[in-house]
Amino acid sequence: MTSQTQSATLKVPGATLYYETTGAGPTLLIIPGGPQDAGVFTPLAAELSTRFTVVSYDPRGNSRSSFDGAPTPLDVDQQADDAAALIAHIGGPAYVFGTSGGAQIGLNLAARHPHLVTALVAHEPPSIMLMNDPAPMLAANRALYETYKSQGVDAAMAQFFGQAGLDGGDAPEGDMPDFDPANMPPDAAETFMRVSGNFEYWLAQGMLPLSNYTPDVTTLKAAGAPKVIVAIGEQSTGHPIHEMTMALASALGVAPVAVPGDHMGFETEPAEFARRLETALR
Repeated sequence: MTSQTQSATLKVPGATLYYETTGAGPTLLIIPGGPQDAGVFTPLAAELSTRFTVVSYDPRGNSRSSFDGAPTPLDVDQQADDAAALIAHIGGPAYVFGTSGGAQIGLNLAARHPHLVTALVAHEPPSIMLMNDPAPMLAANRALYETYKSQGVDAAMAQFFGQAGLDGGDAPEGDMPDFDPANMPPDAAETFMRVSGNFEYWLAQGMLPLSNYTPDVTTLKAAGAPKVIVAIGEQSTGHPIHEMTMALASALGVAPVAVPGDHMGFETEPAEFARRLETALR
């Protein structure tokens, strides 16, 4: 049985957040990564909706979550405060699943608003600052930003997809992967077009703050802190995000949990991803 999805907005200081709710049971908040929005998680939310009240949203600055005025640079504390406001509005505490940059926000949320988080699954956060030698990845991200500034969004995103191993290995060097909305179901095409519209804000204002954020490991390891589960894709081995995720797991002193797929496994294999996510939270 498919649960009906309800959409709504929540006013927060300086912005209005768009969010979607589906299912029944304990609250599970999904924090998207980078330029993503709630639509990316529709298949995963559907799989989880028989066991959780799933809340997914567009982070401030992405898609349907608008600033009150001109866009401002991404602030991880502010993004975590937005997530906290959503949990408080819906009724917490909540389980939290954050992916990529959303996992960085989730780590901040768990450290600064622990009373609102039952447990956090941090899926492949770009925790560069916890690596033994962050300098090469910091330089790669700075080069990506410089590509955006000098050559534009398409060139920078092609560079990003190639570095992250998300181009399928078949895109010519320097070209964007062939994401053709005409070949997608209507809902997926609509989501893709929205997310594509977020690429510039993420490149200009979001990528560096999310990647340069250092999780407060001391607070997260302290007695009484929410449980943090570090999740890593089975197909991410050999890609930079694997080393970043392992750095977080090592810093926290926990063994990572394997989940299906690569960095986007929640989208490509939602049923099995949901099953393992539920098992990890249980």
